[in-house]
Amino acid sequence: MRPNDLENFWMPFTANKDFKADPRMIVSAEGMYYKSSDGRDILDATAGLWCVNAGHAHPKIVEAVSNAVKTLDFAPTFHFGHPATFELSNRLALAFPKNLNHFFYTNSGSEAVDSALKIALAYQRSRGKGTKTRLIGRERGYHGVGFGGISVGGIVKNRMYFGSLLTGVDHIAHTHNPAKNSFTRGEVEHGVELADDLERLVALHDASSIAAVIVEPFAGSTGVLPPPKGYLKRLRAICDKHDILLIFDEVITAFGRLGTMTASEYFDVEPDIITFAKGLTSAVVPMGGVAVKDEIYNQMVDNADSPIELFHGYTYSGHPLASAAALAALDAYQEDDMFKNAQEMSGYLADAAHALKGSNHINDIRTIGLVAAVELKSRDGAPGARAMDVMKAAWNKGVMLRIAGDVLAFSPPLIVNKQQIDHMFEVTADVLKTTT
Repeated sequence: MRPNDLENFWMPFTANKDFKADPRMIVSAEGMYYKSSDGRDILDATAGLWCVNAGHAHPKIVEAVSNAVKTLDFAPTFHFGHPATFELSNRLALAFPKNLNHFFYTNSGSEAVDSALKIALAYQRSRGKGTKTRLIGRERGYHGVGFGGISVGGIVKNRMYFGSLLTGVDHIAHTHNPAKNSFTRGEVEHGVELADDLERLVALHDASSIAAVIVEPFAGSTGVLPPPKGYLKRLRAICDKHDILLIFDEVITAFGRLGTMTASEYFDVEPDIITFAKGLTSAVVPMGGVAVKDEIYNQMVDNADSPIELFHGYTYSGHPLASAAALAALDAYQEDDMFKNAQEMSGYLADAAHALKGSNHINDIRTIGLVAAVELKSRDGAPGARAMDVMKAAWNKGVMLRIAGDVLAFSPPLIVNKQQIDHMFEVTADVLKTTT
């Protein structure tokens, strides 16, 4: 076996045999570009995996992490602390919705979701509502890959191989209606009434058994599905009516993806809990977290039945390097006006995406914030194959695309400019012309 043999790494969410037969290897990155192993610049149209919001190797973040590792490589946060996690929490409290001022840290979005679900259940028990144990997700939802996340999630392939999953979970209907909402910009016109599907589950299970509802403000990994106008507000109202916690999974949407700190701000809806990750550190160091309303934290701390209020945590919760990266990322977003740039580029990105309408194989185009989805018609008996071919061809022409089934998802770093947007869609258009 050679030291550079590809066989021993079992790659995640990847067709391993296909990749290892013709690998696409990345050796460095800076700004908007990756460098391939054969020396080519590859325009990053996806911010890595929706996560490199500040662009690659941002000097401020690189310097902060470099200084941190020299100073404090690790400190436990079980019964001990270090200043950076407290500073980060104070900074986030100023930036997040006004009533969400307490933060619990994880290593990923998947862990953030599982943590949020556990916090919701523990909170209900703490306030004497121990029968409220049911968790409600949404069809086509993506909430990471922990057993909690795939249980409340609604993507079939993520669920079907792993048994019965968590008990006491149900799902409201998804909001995707291409017959009425195709080729849309922003929130879609039709479907606000789909929030009322939660009332159906309340009638089925009774509100006294339901702890929380978790949704993505817009569904991301399933193919970029913006919500109907008024849908999130109606969902908030129904949760309030029945004393149910509302969790927004903002692993993708927080930290500027919609031109705002959170999607809660963008849609003007305040949930009870927010999960986040990805853009928190601009992916330089893995980190995620859960933001909770003051009343949740205060209830659990003030009414705990033991000195430890929450029997949950991770070895690397609030890791010093991750905390340093997050603080520097917040500085970079602010000092470089990245959220403003995302706002300004959102319309241009939408125009460029919708200009593809009528191109070969295109079924639908959806845009919201600095995100675009170009949905292709699937080949008979081979869903996802056409998008895979487009992704490979675009790589060969110097653009990295993200695919979800037969959807091409565009979510560039927040520093993107018009010329780079033009280039990623010109390459896409060119590739589509020759794709069968």
